[in-house]
Amino acid sequence: MEYQFPENFLWGVAASAYQIEGAYNEDGKGESIWDRFTRWQAHVLNGENGDTACNHYHLYKEDVALMKALGIPCYGFTVAWTRILPDGFGKVNQKGLDFYSKLVDELLAAGVQPKATLFHWDLPQALQDKGGWANRDTTDYFAEYARIVFDKLADRVNFWATHNEPWVAAFLGYAHGIHAPGICDYSQAYQAAHHLLLSHAKATQVFRQGNYAGKIGLILNLNGLVPASPTEEDALATQRVHDETHALFLDAVFKGTYPQRLFDYIGAHQPKVQAGDLTLIHNSIDFLGLNHYNTDLVSFDIFGGLNKARLTPYSAAGWGRTEMNWGIHPAGIKNEILHLKEHYGNPTIYITENGCAMPDQPDEHEFVNDFDRIRFLQAHIQAVHEALQAGANVKGYFVWSIFDNFEWERGYTQRFGLVRVNYKTFKRTPKQSAYWYQNLIQQNKIII
Repeated sequence: MEYQFPENFLWGVAASAYQIEGAYNEDGKGESIWDRFTRWQAHVLNGENGDTACNHYHLYKEDVALMKALGIPCYGFTVAWTRILPDGFGKVNQKGLDFYSKLVDELLAAGVQPKATLFHWDLPQALQDKGGWANRDTTDYFAEYARIVFDKLADRVNFWATHNEPWVAAFLGYAHGIHAPGICDYSQAYQAAHHLLLSHAKATQVFRQGNYAGKIGLILNLNGLVPASPTEEDALATQRVHDETHALFLDAVFKGTYPQRLFDYIGAHQPKVQAGDLTLIHNSIDFLGLNHYNTDLVSFDIFGGLNKARLTPYSAAGWGRTEMNWGIHPAGIKNEILHLKEHYGNPTIYITENGCAMPDQPDEHEFVNDFDRIRFLQAHIQAVHEALQAGANVKGYFVWSIFDNFEWERGYTQRFGLVRVNYKTFKRTPKQSAYWYQNLIQQNKIII
């Protein structure tokens, strides 16, 4: 069976600054919270860090040439705030700004459309020292940072996102302590979530008032949530998790409100929201970026943190789990898209991340026959096509990731890439999935 995509459907790949660039202290770059966090004992597997990562900072020309050879239409990269403003504000580091300008020129010369994201979790440590995302001042620092980057790149980049996965930055960073800055405080997490949304809105205001060409959006991680049983307890636990991970962000952007049910539940952890904040956040996107990886079963658990919920990976029959121990449920991505269609006015959507870590086994030439990854991607892309057929407004799909890279608290133990990276030699070797994706792009369809 063939699944043909619309003629103008945008295919791409994605990566993020801290995960691939390396050069963590070169050419005037400042310290980020991840530079600090990875040096904190027991917080990253094997004590690993992104100091060198994939060495993309030095090998970007080679990497762009590889994207061209693979026929990649669009590359979603992120800008490291600390390369532009080492302290998060103040004097601009011209060498850092020039790096991204050269990267954009290289992409355009190769026929690859650049898509830029301003923030992927690597907050300047100097701003964290002032309170980080729990400090309202950070929203203004972010807007000024956005203005500097727009002024430099928006003449050539017309596809922008402000934040990647603000739930992760707020809750894994400030509530659970799993990510940088490693704080365990739900009050700070909810305040950070509000300020991330507010900073997004302020940056969007800068973009629109500056009359920069192109479109700007926000990227959310929306994974599937299914009650573990028909009991009311499990249904309510699922609702609480959904309110925190989905409605908190979606309602603010699409409805101009925060979910009152959630705020009633969290009580004293409610963020301070000033008059006009939600008006600014409302309708502050041209598109929604949807990152989707997995679905979880949700059950009531009295020991399950603030939400009193336990999440267990869910897999459809015959799918097993990924190397991240995440379940595989391809219909989950369709369900999330249709939820947006039915409850939030069928917004313009790009699937900005979808992919999996698998137990890659390279041969003597470092080539990987990753048919398990191909099967995963094919099933999810088919589900996206089904959502399109149901009337959803999906405009593009990006694989995470173009390269194997530093996987945050898991270090280098997980490989998501279409391209294998040897972290000692920095050799890049496209996997079987890279050639499969190249063929899909050329045909603009999948054949099952």
